Amino acid sequence: MSTETNIASAYDARAVEYLAVAGDLAKMDDRDIATIRAWRDGTTGPLLDAGCGPGHWTAFLAEDRGDVVGVDLSGEFIASARGRYPGIRFEVGSFRGLGVDDSSLGGILAWYSLIHTPPAEIPLVLAEFARVLRPGGTLLLGFFDGEPRAPFAHAVTTACFWSADALGGLLTDAGFEVEGSEHRDRTPQEVSARAHGAIRARRR
Repeated sequence: MSTETNIASAYDARAVEYLAVAGDLAKMDDRDIATIRAWRDGTTGPLLDAGCGPGHWTAFLAEDRGDVVGVDLSGEFIASARGRYPGIRFEVGSFRGLGVDDSSLGGILAWYSLIHTPPAEIPLVLAEFARVLRPGGTLLLGFFDGEPRAPFAHAVTTACFWSADALGGLLTDAGFEVEGSEHRDRTPQEVSARAHGAIRARRR
C-alpha cells in the first residue's frame, strides 16, 4: 500500500472518534481561529483547504464567500463534510496532484495537513501548492513544532515534527517568500499537548 493509502485508511478507521474529539470549530483554540481568520480575511481569490478533514475549517473559510473547496485523502471525512456543510464543495484528493489549473488559487490552508507526509516528499507537495497558487497567492501551514523531520507516534498514524526554519527553506526552494511564523506551547484544554507552529508564505 502507498503512504497516502495508509494515511487514508488510518483516518477512515478513526473518523468517528476524530470527529468527536477535534471535528468542530468550537473545539479549536481561539488563537488558531484568530490566525486563520486573519489569513482568510487578507486573502483574495479562490481558497483551497488542503487536508480539510471533516470540514470545519473549510466552512470557516467559506463564511461570506463561495469560492472555497476542501480536499482530503479520507473518504469518510469527505462524506461527513458533505453531509454537515452541503453548500461547500469537498473532494477526495491528493496533494501531489490537486487537479486544479495552474495559478488559479488565491490561497491554500494546510493546517496540520502535511504532518504524515514523508519528509522527503514535502518538496513535491510544496511544488504542487506553488503550481496552483497565482503569483502573490498565500499559503498558511500549521504543524507540530519540534526537531525537524523527527517521527513520533501520532494518535492516528506516524507523523513528523517540523520547524519554521526547516519549512522556510523548503518553501523558498519551492518559489515562496516566507512572511511570518508563530510558535506556542499548548495549554491543558487544547486537543494536543505538542507544541504548535505555523508559517505563512507568499508565492513569488
